[in-house]
Amino acid sequence: MKPTNPVFTGVKTTIFERMSRLALEHAAINLGQGFPDVDGPQDIRQSAADALMAGPNQYPPMLGVPELRQAVAAANKRFYGLEVDWQREVMVTSGATEALADAIFALIEPGDEVILIEPLYDCYLPLVQRAGGVPVRVRVTPPDWKLNVKALEAAFTENTKAVLINNPMNPCAKVFTEAELGDIARLCRTNDCYAICDEVYEHLTFEGHRHLPLMMFDGMRERCVRIGSAGKTFSLTGWKVGYITASPNLLEPIAKAHQFVTFTTPPNLQKAVALGLAKEDSYYHGLAGDLRVKRDFLSNELAQLGFAVLPCDGTYFVTVDVTPLGLNGTDEEICLRMVEEAGVAAVPLSAFYVSDAPTNCIRFCFCKKDSVLKEATDRLAAWLKGLGLSG
Repeated sequence: MKPTNPVFTGVKTTIFERMSRLALEHAAINLGQGFPDVDGPQDIRQSAADALMAGPNQYPPMLGVPELRQAVAAANKRFYGLEVDWQREVMVTSGATEALADAIFALIEPGDEVILIEPLYDCYLPLVQRAGGVPVRVRVTPPDWKLNVKALEAAFTENTKAVLINNPMNPCAKVFTEAELGDIARLCRTNDCYAICDEVYEHLTFEGHRHLPLMMFDGMRERCVRIGSAGKTFSLTGWKVGYITASPNLLEPIAKAHQFVTFTTPPNLQKAVALGLAKEDSYYHGLAGDLRVKRDFLSNELAQLGFAVLPCDGTYFVTVDVTPLGLNGTDEEICLRMVEEAGVAAVPLSAFYVSDAPTNCIRFCFCKKDSVLKEATDRLAAWLKGLGLSG
């Protein structure tokens, strides 16, 4: 038979799905995939249920229901001082991954170069490749995850069409500094290219680290595609409600891609998310504060077990270096042993690199119940003690 598309044929199942399957198979605690184990605010869920029963449940407007688009525009103004026209500059998508696909398919032509920053979320590379783009990789490296501005400058060429930036950054929990973002903005302006900004963890930053959308920087208002997610903001990852903010010249082609990918998103969920975005500041502060406590607990427990805990400035994830423990094998091999022998699932950091990856770091997710985190660290302590390494 004729071959299928080579970008997707033979691509491994996502590392999150693989580790989650192994967690189920071995009755392990899943600290690999990034989803909370409790549902989001009751008032938002009740609003969705009420809207479902009240209807209508037919196709909503392709760009999204007015209530949510207005709420996204208002949130841009409230949190970042961005003036946004909800009718011409906001679109709702079925999750941030769809938003990324729409933006990449609409803006990238065959042969265009797209700068990606490793470690990178796993959908970026295949989406760029399927659009015919040429990925150009730049790294932030452990343990400090600083951006090498000279390496970034060298990555730009006359063929660069866009930079894809994830901030706050999954998987390494980096929050880009104002200086780093200023350099990215400068290089985008100098090289006349776009920025696709995956900002789904925008409200999950810790210890004075403040999320700054690249769209706020000089000359970037017309160049940025800003992507947000209700899943991360309201702990409702299964709803798959995302939203794009972009100037009309960018949103118009992105909306054309959207109409042929999903066309629209369930209207009751959109209406409920609109209610959520209008929540008081106390909700947002509480969300980040609660997660910071969980991060601190897990980080301290892992450090006591002998892991070298790397900085975590935001998101759901903490990364550790396994080197001090003296465990044999690569990060992937250690994660496989851990899920089978210790009953705890984590994710190898090497899964987020295209090639030449570091193999000494693994990532844990801490957006779980306190009792779950405690049970996970107890299991790890018993496992390491059995190996004669710690505990």
